[in-house]
Amino acid sequence: MAAQPEEAAQTAGLKHPKLGGKNMSATEMKRNQGNDELPCLSNYAPWKECFYEKVQQRCLRLQETKVKTMHAQKAKEEKVKKRELCDWLSKEWFSEEKESLGTRIYLLDKLLPTLIPGVEKLLMEVERKNVLAPDKEPTKFNPIGFLGEYLMRHNPQYSISTKPGPYLRGMKMVVEELKTEMPGTTSERLARMKAEAKNKRKDREQVDNMTSQVKEMRKEALAIQFKESTVDVSGRIPVAQVQSALRSFPDVIASIPIDVRKAICDRKLEIVDTLEKKENIDEFTEYVHSYAEHLSNDMFQEILKPLCQCADDFQEAIRHDMWRQMFTDLFLHCDYGKVGLLDRQKILALLVDFYDRSPVIAKRGFCNPRQWPIIELQEIELADLWGGLDDQEVCEELSEKLVLSQTGISEGEILAYEPVDDNRQGPYRMRTGVREGLFEQMGMSEAETGGISKEENQAAESSDAKDAPVAEVVKETAARKESFSRQHGSQFSQQTSSATRLQDEDLLQDQGKDLRPIMAEIQNCWASHTRSAFDESYLNLPQFVQLMETFVGADISLPTVKRLIAFIKEEYKQTEEEKMEQLEKVHRISRLAQRKLLLEALFEKWDNNASGFLDLEEVDAVLSTFKEGMEKEALRKAKKHLCSRYPQLSRVGKLSPKAFQTFLELVVSEFTGNEDEAIGNLVEFLTTSVERSRMKRLQSLTRRKWLHNIQQAAETSGASMEPVYKAVFKALSQDAEAHGDNKKISAYIALLEENQLSPERGQILLHYVACTADDAPYVLNQILYRDMKGISFAAVEEGKPVHVPRVQLHGNIHFWNYDRPVEERKGSLLVLPLHDARWRVFGILGLDTLRDQCEKTIFLTHEISFYQGVSHAFSRAYHHICTLENVLQMTVTALDWLYPRAPSIHTVIMYLVEPGKDKTWDYTLRKMITTDSTGQKEIHSSPVPLLRQEDLLRDYLFKCIDSSEVVRTSVCGEYHIAVPLRDLSGQALGIFDISIGHHQKLPPREHKDLQKMLKMAQAACSEILKMSLEETEPTYVLEAEHVANLRHAGILFHRFMLQDLRECVQKLDAESFAEIKSYVEPPALVHNIVKAVLLLFHPNWKGSEKTENWSQCKLKLDDNLIQEIYCFDPTAASAQVQAELLLDCITGVPRAAVWQQGSVPAEYLYHWVHTCLSLAEITRSLHSKKTPSLAPFGAQF
Repeated sequence: MAAQPEEAAQTAGLKHPKLGGKNMSATEMKRNQGNDELPCLSNYAPWKECFYEKVQQRCLRLQETKVKTMHAQKAKEEKVKKRELCDWLSKEWFSEEKESLGTRIYLLDKLLPTLIPGVEKLLMEVERKNVLAPDKEPTKFNPIGFLGEYLMRHNPQYSISTKPGPYLRGMKMVVEELKTEMPGTTSERLARMKAEAKNKRKDREQVDNMTSQVKEMRKEALAIQFKESTVDVSGRIPVAQVQSALRSFPDVIASIPIDVRKAICDRKLEIVDTLEKKENIDEFTEYVHSYAEHLSNDMFQEILKPLCQCADDFQEAIRHDMWRQMFTDLFLHCDYGKVGLLDRQKILALLVDFYDRSPVIAKRGFCNPRQWPIIELQEIELADLWGGLDDQEVCEELSEKLVLSQTGISEGEILAYEPVDDNRQGPYRMRTGVREGLFEQMGMSEAETGGISKEENQAAESSDAKDAPVAEVVKETAARKESFSRQHGSQFSQQTSSATRLQDEDLLQDQGKDLRPIMAEIQNCWASHTRSAFDESYLNLPQFVQLMETFVGADISLPTVKRLIAFIKEEYKQTEEEKMEQLEKVHRISRLAQRKLLLEALFEKWDNNASGFLDLEEVDAVLSTFKEGMEKEALRKAKKHLCSRYPQLSRVGKLSPKAFQTFLELVVSEFTGNEDEAIGNLVEFLTTSVERSRMKRLQSLTRRKWLHNIQQAAETSGASMEPVYKAVFKALSQDAEAHGDNKKISAYIALLEENQLSPERGQILLHYVACTADDAPYVLNQILYRDMKGISFAAVEEGKPVHVPRVQLHGNIHFWNYDRPVEERKGSLLVLPLHDARWRVFGILGLDTLRDQCEKTIFLTHEISFYQGVSHAFSRAYHHICTLENVLQMTVTALDWLYPRAPSIHTVIMYLVEPGKDKTWDYTLRKMITTDSTGQKEIHSSPVPLLRQEDLLRDYLFKCIDSSEVVRTSVCGEYHIAVPLRDLSGQALGIFDISIGHHQKLPPREHKDLQKMLKMAQAACSEILKMSLEETEPTYVLEAEHVANLRHAGILFHRFMLQDLRECVQKLDAESFAEIKSYVEPPALVHNIVKAVLLLFHPNWKGSEKTENWSQCKLKLDDNLIQEIYCFDPTAASAQVQAELLLDCITGVPRAAVWQQGSVPAEYLYHWVHTCLSLAEITRSLHSKKTPSLAPFGAQF
């Protein structure tokens, strides 16, 4: 291997010994004398630093002197120019003639500066000698000689030029200007560069001035926005509120250019997780301007909208949080047994009663408690979900108008019945809420204040001092909002009975004294329990608060909310039997959780090498000695029940943690006496049956942390396999270094795939999808066929690890690195099969020590056991990713179905929930899929996590996850519906964030279609999750579902829709078709729907009288047709679905027209035909595509 950088540096340094023999040993001196090279000076000798420092100082001084001299010379020339003006007669040399430009430059630059002073001297000499006097005799003065003598004496190359006169100075300036007009000269280029620089400087100054003006204008606009948004008496605004508005800007404005959007996304804002941090007007303007300075003026005007809307949303959120606090107090009041649960069915019944008693106007603000989202989609009757005309919302709206028109009751009279008008403007409602908040902060309840009457509200409205209390209450409520939003999710555990907790703690201490350290480590690895699980019978605190908030909506006044709270306080009753039942339920849940923790710790103590499984025979042998063998019959019965529940594990003689817990519970169930006492004795017996040294315990603890990192990588990877591969190889290398005598190992993962390219070489092949970095050039993306050398297929077939201690002696090893010499092909090889939950092999994990040159490179038993644990951890992580991919694929199918049916929906965003690192971390959300109003979907390959404290405006998403309930809210002027996608335990696995624009509700038809989509998506998600369980077998209804598991998810959504429609059609009878049969000339859409159904079964009837003639067509609407519809499988090979033939019948039939027709059978048949077409299309696409790889991609680490 290549040397390390530190070693290479040290080796290079030996060639240059340091100056000074005092520090060198005698041996080093002798060695240097024997070398050919003489010792040289070090590059870091002290004299060099001193020399360079002195030279640098001297150069700086000379440079400074030169600069001063040049500045002094220029200053002197400027003084002369001011004192002696130039003779501007030299400007006569300027001319527009380009031909004489060079000649003039030459004369003015080379000849005239010397000739003109000579001519001046000549004229002066002539005047002195009076040569031109007419009355004087001619002299011997020779002007030509004088001039020549002057020119020779004043040659500019040999003599110092005299001080130039005004004319020469002017001529010099003319020469400089003329040179700038001569093309190709240095002066011309320099003049052009100066002109360009001047223009650029001018433009830059102009841009700077404009930028400064724009900056000031923007700051003024931000200052105005700040004053409108400020509700604090101190004149400050929370930083978290500003950040929430800025983060929502790219999502709210769809017209942002891609480069600007990328620049905004790249700008990471500091996470502020408190509302106490605030900023004044100057800090606000600087903060926002620094974020938006690169935006255009139009974009800047757009960013003011989220700021304004966020301020309104923040005030609305404060108002709702006051309500939530009131609902929390109501929950605590109604929780008579202090068990943290309320009866859900009773609460729903009370909401229905209150809703029916409310006036018509008040009902408009409430959410109908008989409909979704108050009730669950699974609680809606199929006929109500798939029916056409019987839409309750439409009926209620018509009935409201009818009541108002018939009774002649005016809105004013109805409002007089209400404590406060529900339709009044926001400021009035805000003031009412503020006053209630003041009473709450003063510790005064409604009973103490005597309630707030209508007159008191009006007095409060007309009060002059109304702005200050608003600001004060907002300031106080903001802090409460911050704490409440975080604490309400965990208050359920705090409301549990103290006696129950003490009993559980005593039970835990008595039964698990020796297992306490292991249990503590397990609890530290658990995620935070802030997410509630949905229960159809009970409501905990977060669920009750969210249900009440959904019921009251956003436009209900505070007195109405108080009236609702008073009504529930008075009407909610519980008998002693119900209280005891709830208490027993909480106690049972807590006891089962403690038992699970205890048995999980016991499993880990037995599984010392972290292999992930226990040997069934070993556990059975130890249990047979319990009570000196007196319970062998109970053990035999329990083992029999275990084999029937886990046939795969019992076949191989293994016990997973869940099977181990089930086995012990089955054994205890066969005992007589108290179950808790019996399981305590059994746990104590099994704990003392295995003893581990301290070193072994530490080794096991370390290994389990590495295995936990693999599972955590899968849960927090955003459905990506790359972090899982990285965690697996990191765990293997760390264990080889810490517990394997520092072995140098190579590791790789290969997955089984169907061999479609070369089936003659075997039906399956092994595709190497990941490996360590050094082996990537040789192993990554390689294919191993059955007819090639190797032991990997032996491990696949036997389902057991295959260990080759010395590969050089085996003879059947396939070496991917052909460059390695044969004599260096030494080491050990270990191939581990990868099993799924049903103990089917889907790949292999290979390790070898061929890169290790040490002699002892054999894998020991404890290492092989841990590597089995790694393979088991990778299998769970891999199938977790596959499950998430199936859920995402199902979501894409569901959104494709919804898009053409609900055009009023603007966007749908699907998030996945990822747990925190441990119980101290909160969960995060990852945006996985985004669908816009045009149906375009974006599947995010690298989804960015969304934290709770990042965006206050997205807090409704976390409320939905916390409560596992539907949340409806308004964000930045758009209404959102957050719907949880639950796992098998009832907790939220994902979430649909549905934006419906500026409309509070969807049209009734689209609202029903949304409910259908959500119901089918939840059912399909639950079925996908069941597929990964080890004790259940998947349910296959359609023939196409027997294809590969990755394709199964695309069919599930339509399969559940088909099952629902089958049930609806089966409930039809002859009377249901009476209306359709009564038509002499039916509507065209009804005839086309019936024709499509008949052609689906009998495509040869196309164009015949059986389908074209209505009198014959309606005769087919009988019980036989209903039975055929119920049993029809559109994915079966025997089903000949001709899509073109059916589309000709129903393409021109719009969905809205079918709904308006009001025929329930036509509605059922219409949806059934479309569902059959979708399933047939998916089946055709599956048969035409190549089998996908089980691994998402290859990776090297």
